[in-house]
Amino acid sequence: MTNSEEKSLPKKIAEDIIAFILEENLHPGDKLPNETVLCERLNVGRSSLREAMKALASRNIVTIRQGSGTYVASSTGVINDPLGLNFIKNKQKLIHDLMEIRFLLEPSIAALAAMHAEDKEIQKIYTLCDEAEELLNAHKDHSAKDIELHTAIALSSKNIVVPRLVPVIFRSIPLLIESTGNTLRNETIESHREIADAIAAHDAIRAHDAMYLHLVYNRKRIQPNS
Repeated sequence: MTNSEEKSLPKKIAEDIIAFILEENLHPGDKLPNETVLCERLNVGRSSLREAMKALASRNIVTIRQGSGTYVASSTGVINDPLGLNFIKNKQKLIHDLMEIRFLLEPSIAALAAMHAEDKEIQKIYTLCDEAEELLNAHKDHSAKDIELHTAIALSSKNIVVPRLVPVIFRSIPLLIESTGNTLRNETIESHREIADAIAAHDAIRAHDAMYLHLVYNRKRIQPNS
């Protein structure tokens, strides 16, 4: 076997593993078979399989948990920082520009959610509203719950591309909360509830406007660039 063939083998195995995930209809969080089973299924050696798994993990297709096994990644194929936002030094400019993108996308996403959300998804949105409100009233960091709420709204849109965009644009949420000193407690609670109520009522225009107003509240409190 030539060096080029050796280098391409893990890549081929990685593609075979992706095909296996699709064929077996595995979902995010599902566990893959152990090494022995996969080696037999794909007719490959352990070392090549491990190299392929490492490559897939770097692409956020699988998650390797030491002592537990390998799982389909929760946000399959969505890399944490695909746009290199960590390397932007001017965080205030970053917050401002991410907010502009959110204005372009999120009101329309909320409208789609109002059109397509099912009962279980609406209940999930309300539950996340409750949990975010509890953290806000306790003056605790609610950024992770806020992201979870906006992600649930995005998933309810039933657009298969949207959930792959939102992890990028929602990077502004922790930065925004830090920038505003978490002073938007009442506005956040009220606007979250209005968005949830509009989605529950399947009122697309109301959901669009509620999300737009929610973003307006946030944008007003962004500190100007120093």
